[in-house]
Amino acid sequence: MAEQKLKHSQFRGQPRLPKFAIPKRYDLKLKPDLTAFKFAGAVQISVDVVSDTKFLVLNAAELSIKPNSISFASHNKVLESVEIELYEEDEIVVVEFKESLPIGTGVLNMEFEGTLNDRMKGFYRSTYEHDGQKKTMAVTQFEPADARRCFPCWDEPACKATFKITLEVPSELVALSNMPVIEEKLNGDLKTVYYQESPIMSTYLVAVVVGLFDYVEDRTPDGIIVRVYCQVGKAGQGKFALDVAVKTLGLYKEYFEVPYSLPKLDMIAIPDFAAGAMENYGLVTYRETALLYDDKHSAAANKQRVAVVVAHELAHQWFGNLVTMEWWTHLWLNEGFATWVSYLAVDSLFPDWKIWTQFLDESTEGLRLDGLAESHPIEVDINHAGEIDEIFDAISYRKGASVIRMLQSYLGAECFQRALASYIKRHACSNAKTEDLWSVLQEESGEPVNKLMNSWTKQKGYPVVSVQVKDQTLEFEQSQFLLSGSTGEGQWIVPITLCIGSYDSRKSFLLQTKSDALDVKELLGASVSSSHPWIKVNVDQTGFFRVKYDEDLSARLRDAIERKCLSVGDKYGILDDYYSLSMACQQSLTSLLALMGAYREEVEYTVLSNLISIAYKVARIVADAAPELLDNVKLLFINLFQHSAERLGWDPKQGESHLDAMLRGELLTALASFGHEMTINEASRRFRIFLDDRNTLVLPPDLRRAVYVAVMQNVNKSNRSGYESLLRVYRESDLSQEKTRILGSLCSCRDPEIIHEFLNFLLSSEVRSQDAVFGLSVSREARETAWNWLKVNWDQICKTYGAGFLITRFISAIVSPFSSYEKAAEIEQFFASRMKPYIARTLKQSIERLHINAAWVKSIRNEKHLADAVTELAFRKY
Repeated sequence: MAEQKLKHSQFRGQPRLPKFAIPKRYDLKLKPDLTAFKFAGAVQISVDVVSDTKFLVLNAAELSIKPNSISFASHNKVLESVEIELYEEDEIVVVEFKESLPIGTGVLNMEFEGTLNDRMKGFYRSTYEHDGQKKTMAVTQFEPADARRCFPCWDEPACKATFKITLEVPSELVALSNMPVIEEKLNGDLKTVYYQESPIMSTYLVAVVVGLFDYVEDRTPDGIIVRVYCQVGKAGQGKFALDVAVKTLGLYKEYFEVPYSLPKLDMIAIPDFAAGAMENYGLVTYRETALLYDDKHSAAANKQRVAVVVAHELAHQWFGNLVTMEWWTHLWLNEGFATWVSYLAVDSLFPDWKIWTQFLDESTEGLRLDGLAESHPIEVDINHAGEIDEIFDAISYRKGASVIRMLQSYLGAECFQRALASYIKRHACSNAKTEDLWSVLQEESGEPVNKLMNSWTKQKGYPVVSVQVKDQTLEFEQSQFLLSGSTGEGQWIVPITLCIGSYDSRKSFLLQTKSDALDVKELLGASVSSSHPWIKVNVDQTGFFRVKYDEDLSARLRDAIERKCLSVGDKYGILDDYYSLSMACQQSLTSLLALMGAYREEVEYTVLSNLISIAYKVARIVADAAPELLDNVKLLFINLFQHSAERLGWDPKQGESHLDAMLRGELLTALASFGHEMTINEASRRFRIFLDDRNTLVLPPDLRRAVYVAVMQNVNKSNRSGYESLLRVYRESDLSQEKTRILGSLCSCRDPEIIHEFLNFLLSSEVRSQDAVFGLSVSREARETAWNWLKVNWDQICKTYGAGFLITRFISAIVSPFSSYEKAAEIEQFFASRMKPYIARTLKQSIERLHINAAWVKSIRNEKHLADAVTELAFRKY
């Protein structure tokens, strides 16, 4: 047995495959069986043997390989394998031959079988209904490391090869892959479909979808055929995404100065899909909510999500597919970049959405996660395939996008675009590392990009820059910001921008040391407004850091907000920085509430939307720290939002902006959540009309979430009708966006018994397992219920969600809202014996959030003037 253990030990436990052979081309045949949920396959891989070896080592997982099917043909000679071993924990297969393989090109043949699993990864099955019957489709999802669950391969991004795919499928079904079909051969009730050979690409981008679909189609001016596929009967809902895709391909062709490289682009909506979407070359897969748009039942927010996700996935066709990261350490290059550039595209297509101001939400999400000691650098060393899932997070996507935006605004848009175009040309059809991008940007700009950016990608966290005025000098000091209130060790090269008294008088410089000072005599002189003008640092919030002002500067900014002197980005940034400093116990809650009061007449969507989410968090923390103040805090927030809610009214106005349409729903949801009687009563009235007539105009899609949340405020075990009615609407709707909207509203009920029943419903067959996560943000009154439910159902949840990233949502949603050290200890104890590598980081982060809440509660209890301030603000007559 010992000998068995040592066997092939040189290949086991390694992060990467050995380099003695390189794949060049795959000829892959797959035959899925949609009734038995199995598939059979055969692959011929052209391999370049580059150094002396008797072994071929490649990735395979959950496959059974037929031993007698394996051969290696090279130089007119066929070598039989003497042994084949599959190591499941390493996800590799080792094939040993009698003699060394000839150096040069040979062809490896193998046949294999696998299961069409129900775990939304590898080659899997998804179910849907057609004419009242349950049907199955077969779908692939290979990123990050699951192509190996479909066929044996070198499953690493740098092992690029070409792919020639053939499928044998039931003749009535649509079968799609990355490339166009060359021919189909019918054979009874089966057909064989042959596809063109692909250009060189990574295994994680290979895709196959087999099922019943309708489609809508259009062409780009260069003749590329673009199609949106979806369930039969829903084709009309694909038109919006189709239009966005055709225009976006044109935009990117111009921006990257390279045309889209395949002859066709298919986008397809998959009913069971773990991520939002996946950029497979030429065959992009989506959740239905991210691709389909229905005029009658989709809200403005849904429309915006479809546009942003389509633009994100199409950016990957260049940044990711044509030029691919060398290894998963550089994942952020793919994701951060595609996130940033999707805003560029959407801004160009829909200028009135002011999407760049909404980009601040991406930055904020990045700043929130990166304010944890348990965060990670943008570039993470990945040593095992099991660690990759956890870095598909707000650091790779949102911080990644934010530092790219910071760099672009520092270097200038033209210079940045020129450099990107030459980066794409230079590395097309191959792989690149972060440093490759920096060196092109450095050449183009003459700025020390490498040095500047390493401080942002190679260390975790970000600075808070403290600012104060002494005489006519501005003094800056940076230190690492942590939400726990402690200070970290990090130091950054910070691109500082500032304005004094007006947007015409601005200055920028690089803060390269711990502290620095700036003489602002002439700027102060230029400021006509007053002898004490407002000073805003990090103009329009383009830098990825927080700013802390001294009391005097804070007061001037509060005044500037009330006098409406500041840009949307700056109003957003001042509020968000202040809130985070308050959570880190570096500013009092009393002063945060006073600052929030300055936004009473705010009209901008992005600012109000952030104000609303901060209000929810503040109300929750006050309920834990000083429950006797809760009613007045809620009243304060109702007064704060009423001005805007009255301005917008309940009914959409002819020709109003997309942003106002989104804002109305968020404001009414907030008023209902804070217990505003008039809002709840009006919502209930409209809901009753809607139940009798689903096409009524009194409940347009933009209002639905608000109305559903309002209805749930009155639900309890003795008054269940609102809950039952919403479940009925859920069951009768076949639009994913409506279903997820309802799940997200049901969990706002305050009755723990109803929530317990609802959480069990989330795990039932009525909810697709990808959608259960939308119902986990339960009300504060039910958080204990949710925690107990998670403990009881943990084994089942693990079985359903396996090692995917969806399981991490259960932990963060249910653990993070608590705020006592005792609860933290209880949670740690529960997970101590249930630890898995793919939940470790999320669990640590969630417990850290819990500790941050606990410290904040403690600090609030020590604020002497809080009660008076709350009373004064709640009853202030404006």
